[in-house]
Amino acid sequence: MNVIRTVSGLRRAVADAKAKGATVGLVPTMGALHAGHVSLIDRARKECDFVVVSDFVNPTQFNNKEDLVTYPRTEAADCEKMEKAGVDVAFIPSVEEIYPEPDTRVFDLGPVAEVMEGAMRPGHFNGVAQIVSKLFAIVEPDKAYFGEKDFQQIAVIRRMVELEGFKLEIVDCPILREPDGLAMSSRNVRLDAVHRELAPAINRILRESIDFALTHSVEETERFVAGTINSTGDLETEYYQIVDSLTMQPVDPSARPCKGMVGCVTVYCGGVRLIDNIKY
Repeated sequence: MNVIRTVSGLRRAVADAKAKGATVGLVPTMGALHAGHVSLIDRARKECDFVVVSDFVNPTQFNNKEDLVTYPRTEAADCEKMEKAGVDVAFIPSVEEIYPEPDTRVFDLGPVAEVMEGAMRPGHFNGVAQIVSKLFAIVEPDKAYFGEKDFQQIAVIRRMVELEGFKLEIVDCPILREPDGLAMSSRNVRLDAVHRELAPAINRILRESIDFALTHSVEETERFVAGTINSTGDLETEYYQIVDSLTMQPVDPSARPCKGMVGCVTVYCGGVRLIDNIKY
């Protein structure tokens, strides 16, 4: 595996691969890799000849400075996992390499970025669009791979691709979970033992909502999920919203949850912010 830290070096490596006729897959990450990331790499490895994984904690997508400071950084362990997974290039740049000048671009991301995470984390999705668009421009991949845990983010990235005219396929991959159902996340390492035991209740309650939704409305199902989570130990729901799975827009609150809808939740678990979702 080739570890590259400069944009020019990455461009050269990708150009060499493309000159040999290779198809290129990109897996953008913020490091602290876990089995969920590895599942994205495995998918890219199966579908592409040359796989690039970026390992970069992007400051422009953090609206909370403390969250940026405490975000886990595990470069040596990440490289081990990437090498084992058969990555061709690990792109691990400095902040100065990616942002030699401040990125002042503002993307017209529209309604997909205005609800849920967009409402709770002002500027977050614009920062995501900044870094992902930079990576797409540098690598010019044939395919880019993203996990469905960040369900709304995928919709935002598709919108950015449309705005910028990138020619690539966005591949969304299923959530990978721990044996107890907790969605794999780099933030899970910040949970203490008590809250790690509590956290799987989030997915359990989401799954229970599938049966509940058979005889209840969207509004009632949203209340059921948020109320049940909030009554479970030290868990606090920031939002639970059932939306259209393509547009991320709210659906008729009096309708029954059904195919084409997804429920997205954010929960504070002992101060650690966890997200998850479920398809109806």
